Amino acid sequence: MLTHVVLWKLHDTAEGRTKSENAILLKEKLENLVEIIPQIVELRVGINLATAEATNYDVMLYSTFDNMKTMMEYQNHPTHKAIGEWIGKIRESRVAIDF
Repeated sequence: MLTHVVLWKLHDTAEGRTKSENAILLKEKLENLVEIIPQIVELRVGINLATAEATNYDVMLYSTFDNMKTMMEYQNHPTHKAIGEWIGKIRESRVAIDF
């Protein structure tokens, strides 16, 4: 089993939306991938609490795959790539870990 965790810090405003609006939209887009990409074993998305530390990241993706091959198939899926392009427009920074 391979676990893929990503954290994003979002811009205060981007693509005509607030950080909060983009966080909600990002969560929806990522959660919809479960119905589109069969390689996903598990996928959860969390949005940082408004009352949490301002230095925290804003959105977290926790996903699992059978192995590196299936994760790469997920990452190369056209729908995932399209979401990734959009994320590039709304994010300030990104960190990730695969284990």
